[in-house]
Amino acid sequence: MDPQAEVEVLRRAAEAAPQCIDFLRDLVTIPSPSGAERLACEHVAREMERLGYDEVHVDGMGNVLGRIGNGPRVIAFDAHVDTVGISNPTQWKVDPFGGSITGGVLHGRGASDQKGGLAAIVHGAAILRHVGLPEDVTVWVTATVNGEDCVGLAWQYIINESGLKPEAVVIAMPSHLGVCFGQRGRVEIRLTTYGVGAHGAQPERGANAIYAMAPIVQGIERLHGRLKKSHPRLGKGSIAVTGISSQSASLTAIPDECTIYLDRRITIGETREAALAELEGLPAVQAVDAVFDVLHYEKPSWKGLSYPTEKCFPAWETPEDSPAVRAALATAANVLGRKPRIHRSNFSSNACTTAGMFGIPTVGFGPADEVHSHSVNDQIPLVQLQPAMAFYALFPSFYLKAE
Repeated sequence: MDPQAEVEVLRRAAEAAPQCIDFLRDLVTIPSPSGAERLACEHVAREMERLGYDEVHVDGMGNVLGRIGNGPRVIAFDAHVDTVGISNPTQWKVDPFGGSITGGVLHGRGASDQKGGLAAIVHGAAILRHVGLPEDVTVWVTATVNGEDCVGLAWQYIINESGLKPEAVVIAMPSHLGVCFGQRGRVEIRLTTYGVGAHGAQPERGANAIYAMAPIVQGIERLHGRLKKSHPRLGKGSIAVTGISSQSASLTAIPDECTIYLDRRITIGETREAALAELEGLPAVQAVDAVFDVLHYEKPSWKGLSYPTEKCFPAWETPEDSPAVRAALATAANVLGRKPRIHRSNFSSNACTTAGMFGIPTVGFGPADEVHSHSVNDQIPLVQLQPAMAFYALFPSFYLKAE
């Protein structure tokens, strides 16, 4: 893309900003928790059609895929359309589905993760239709589902079932306009202790599964502090207890079963097997013969499709000298007018599948700051939508030049 075309992209991004904001505001007002994204997906598909995409369809899982161009070189821009839920509405200062705008900031569930990025890729890619997409490139924009429940599942389906396998992927993650090219992965684990039920008035006649679990929880807390494997950019892994439940005949009975759920973030160099071996080696686990396993995901998508997978998501890193990373850095510098910041994400994304499982060079770039994700302060500075749109419109040309 010549300098004049680059200027045209920036101009059109500025023109498109009001429509992009309206689209994003509408998206935020549509609740779309994992498994219930239908209305949001339909709205995305209509917007792609309105913007003149060459092809728009909803696949068997419920992902929305929009195509621009018809060349052999395939690049994909991705953002998940689903969000986490609202656990306590009273903690919100605004209606989480009101789409309120104050001081240039839009508030609401999903504004940062990842509806802001989704709005920007839908409108940013559309700019390519006006300024000219390189003839040998096809761009796919994907609004994917079930991402909060099972990160990367949508792209397992897309690659395995549709045959679409791009040569580069950009995830519109909330990177605060920084360039990301690596993230930790994670393993979701269930651990259970067993006891013997008895009447609560005679606890000594039973064996309390919660009491058996208590030293395990403390041991896991200590294990987190002992994790040593580290990566220069991604840092160390982590482990946290994220849920607990028990089973008993009644609230006046001694529990005969207790289960905890663990979020084990793995950095590059760590494996599923090593993470499980660390748990198995805990003295408190060995003392009570606790049972643990990796969770499996089988929840149906909004279209009713179940696509089972183990909830183990690898860490990933795209080499800094790869065309995808060099193009992302150059594109961001062009759009921002400065050297871009390297975003060190604490989260996981669909790149755990595209890069971690399938080895597709992947980068992350998007509006909003991940610190607001999943929080009662979920928000996005609207001023970031314009440079984000320009980034997505310019990336294909910079990618071709980077090779």
